[in-house]
Amino acid sequence: MKRFRRHGQESQRDRLKQELYQFNKTVEHGFPHQPSALGYSPTLQLLAIGTCSGAIKLYGAPGVEFMGLHDENAAVSQIHFLPHQVELVTLLDDNSLHMWTLRAHTGLSELLEIGRFTLTGPPGAPPSVTRVTAVLAHSSGELLLLGTEGGHVFIVQVPGFRELEERNISLAEVANSVPDDNLGHRNLEHVEALQENPANPNHVAIGYGRGLIIIWDLEKRCAIQHFLATQQLESVWWTEDRGYILSSHSDGSYCRWTFGEENGNDVEKSDIPYGHFPCKAISKIIQLHTKEGTPFLLFSGGMPRASFGDRHCITVIHNKTHVALDFTSRIIDFFVIKDGQLNSGGPSALVVLVEEELVVIDLRAEGWPVIQTPYLVPLHSSAITCSHHVSAIPLKLWERILAAGEQQKTNYSKKPWPITGGQNLAPHPPQRDLLLTGHEDGTVRFWDASGVCLYPMYKLSTAGVFHTDTETNDNHQGAEGEWPPFRKVGSFDPYSDDPRLGIQKIHLCKYSGYLALAGTAGQVLMLEVNDEAAEQTVETKVVDLLLGQEGFRWKGHTRLDVQEEPVLYEPGFQPFSLVQCQPPAVVTALSLHSEWKLVAYGTSHGFGLFDYQQKMNVFIKCTLNPSDHLAMEGPLSRVKSIKKSLRHSFRRIRHSRVSLRKQHVNNTAKLQEANAHLEAELSKTELAPIQRKVEARSSDDSFTGLVRILYFADTFLSDSSHNTPSLWAGTNGGCVYAIILRLPSVEHRTDEPITAHPEKEIQLMHRAPVVGLIVLDGHGSPLPEPLEVAHDLACSPDTQGAHHLVVVSEEQFKVFTLPKVSAKMKLKLTAIDGSRIRRVGVAWFGSSQSEHYGESGLVVLTNQGDLHVVSLPGVKLQVRFPCIRKEDVSGIASCVFTKHGQGFYLISPSEFERFSLSTRCLVEPRCLVEVPLDLGASIQGVKKLDGYLSALSETSQEFQNSDSSARCVMEHALLNDEEVLQEIQKSLEGDHV
Repeated sequence: MKRFRRHGQESQRDRLKQELYQFNKTVEHGFPHQPSALGYSPTLQLLAIGTCSGAIKLYGAPGVEFMGLHDENAAVSQIHFLPHQVELVTLLDDNSLHMWTLRAHTGLSELLEIGRFTLTGPPGAPPSVTRVTAVLAHSSGELLLLGTEGGHVFIVQVPGFRELEERNISLAEVANSVPDDNLGHRNLEHVEALQENPANPNHVAIGYGRGLIIIWDLEKRCAIQHFLATQQLESVWWTEDRGYILSSHSDGSYCRWTFGEENGNDVEKSDIPYGHFPCKAISKIIQLHTKEGTPFLLFSGGMPRASFGDRHCITVIHNKTHVALDFTSRIIDFFVIKDGQLNSGGPSALVVLVEEELVVIDLRAEGWPVIQTPYLVPLHSSAITCSHHVSAIPLKLWERILAAGEQQKTNYSKKPWPITGGQNLAPHPPQRDLLLTGHEDGTVRFWDASGVCLYPMYKLSTAGVFHTDTETNDNHQGAEGEWPPFRKVGSFDPYSDDPRLGIQKIHLCKYSGYLALAGTAGQVLMLEVNDEAAEQTVETKVVDLLLGQEGFRWKGHTRLDVQEEPVLYEPGFQPFSLVQCQPPAVVTALSLHSEWKLVAYGTSHGFGLFDYQQKMNVFIKCTLNPSDHLAMEGPLSRVKSIKKSLRHSFRRIRHSRVSLRKQHVNNTAKLQEANAHLEAELSKTELAPIQRKVEARSSDDSFTGLVRILYFADTFLSDSSHNTPSLWAGTNGGCVYAIILRLPSVEHRTDEPITAHPEKEIQLMHRAPVVGLIVLDGHGSPLPEPLEVAHDLACSPDTQGAHHLVVVSEEQFKVFTLPKVSAKMKLKLTAIDGSRIRRVGVAWFGSSQSEHYGESGLVVLTNQGDLHVVSLPGVKLQVRFPCIRKEDVSGIASCVFTKHGQGFYLISPSEFERFSLSTRCLVEPRCLVEVPLDLGASIQGVKKLDGYLSALSETSQEFQNSDSSARCVMEHALLNDEEVLQEIQKSLEGDHV
């Protein structure tokens, strides 16, 4: 009967786990690491980015995101959307072509790979014959033209990747179509560019690397015109008026060639925009017409080699305006979005993919300002040093942060985001969540983490508090009269003038609006939100954490000098108090209790408590081990620590080997006896997990006094009848300190001081670092956050039953009763699987079956990259999921948990991976992409457009008698007439029906 009852309990427990826990990696936030290719579909309004790791990511309207990963470990070199379809083709560095589609399934689209293809040449042919260098997705949507390193052009039918050998363009056919006097073997090298005539899809420009451009007729299978440049070819562009071809070259020049004229093989115009001195190559050139008639000319590169060869620039020329947009990282590619339906209007926005960010320029607004990106924001514009997540932000604070952020965006364009493809079908976020990231340059960035897009809300800088050499001028405009006319664009700036500014710890109270920041040079800054700009000084308190102990000399960096004069702070979070730790070591722990108006901070030397209402120190405790000289060297001068760490490692190895030899000798004689005893016990008891021996750490280890965790709690500490405020601190040497706090009454809070005195001290047996401290109330629930009960968002903690303290070390979970602090139970994680705990947090897991049921638990990340959920108050393992590669040390160190079972960690310097352990709380893209009706009815319907335009203009004798270039201008005017466009759309919809 007991066996059946136990089985029933286990089945019920398994069912409950399925209702509470489910692991998913949901979405990647930030900017793709090492982008290598860019693509865009005007029809679908989708942007595609390929990376060096073989990933491909698609973006549309905010919230519309897709991701795919090639099986091959090769970089994506080119991306091409098939016109008027939901398919796209990628070319990898290994010369393979891949077909992807956005397939709708259960009302949602998903990105799937549906085919792959590699060109195969004739037997014995060198690899260059089939090495693809240029790709053209033909406007028919049925053909791919593949130019190769050997000079051939292969024609492939899609989506099935069937090579049409009879239509291939060989070198011999090209040679036979071009006069001998203009054809040398040197001019037929690799195919550098393929461009289709926008007026006649049968005409294709084939550009060869040595400068020869052939106009090939696909239907007649011959060259109808050719142009020969004197410089190496970089790119080709066929203008929208169909009359000209632009070519850019390696010497920084571009040429304009006339198409269609007899004897028109000579260059009409040749220009080197940036002078007669040697210039770098113009890698890409585009010319687009406008309603006003004056075209936009855009090209990348072309800078004077000696003076500005290290600049990454795109030049935009329109009328008398000439600007060289200067980016801070290498340009990958760019394209232009045009106005109007059918993508037929003038240039609207310039989209530039550079190595570290995506920049979008508004070409319609005066001054061509930058458009704020709702996604693909460079998280690493300065290196991320820490993260902090806050759930369920009150509306008032949310609006104040948004308002402060909007005042910082005066230099941005008011134009809405121009990439609008797809539909975001994800439900509205149930709450407002913030992710705060601290950076090396002393800034803190506030991100809206409620949904799929990690949207930038507000940027806070702490550099103004101190005297530094940091450049604060945000004016990116070049000096008047400067040539080239540079203008800095983009926000990526990885260099910090003073690494001491780096933010190491963040704590935000969402109820009071107080923010605590701790930095690399021992600075602890208190800030509060203010809707108006204010000029003020920051009061500083210097704290000696060594308490005057002699014999210690700090060898690290110096403290930052605080501004003595009043500083004007912009609306948002403004500093009002500063605690400066001495020695100025990195702050390793921070905790804020806004209800008591206290902030606790810790370093490798000790910890302190500061009353930021009265602006006075309350308590200081030195935790430095007298033998720990390494803690006095600082993070910027620890070269000697490597040798010491190696010595300790070898000592442990030798000690382990000696212990194993002794154990082997002693156990050999007792082996048979132990086996017999084990067999006898197996039938009687249930086996516990096999546990390995965990060696105690030496008290002489380095940084044993480093403070890892600080925790405020209102609990029973001195006796079991009176609960009192307290501060708990855990160190790297396995020591836990408990400090009793005496707070004055509310009426005398501003004039009576807070007192504190040590009450208890716990030393863990194995001296493992303490990484978490949690107090459970009489019901076994974690204590609520400060002010959470006052805002009626949580029940008051139970004070009738006994409280318990959960101490989480790197090796185990241990529960102590309060106030006696006697061990009650423990869970030895390291002894079971050898892993060590790196991150721990408290989360609430709601049931997927019942809206009113849920459980609190500890979320744990180990050094193996595994996630565990541990129940409270019973401290039993519930589930385990592999999450991060154990080799990814920086990813494990960057992990931050939310209060509802989600988490973030860095998968690269510029990207957060978001994951969820909860069945109820799940943030993931849910989107649908369909071909627009006016363009997707059928390709034949689209091709009917030209005939329909002619029909509209039959009454115009001028239109009928005009030449091709004049007809083009009239067609362009018709396409920008809204009434005409509506008639065209109705016609196409009628054909579709």
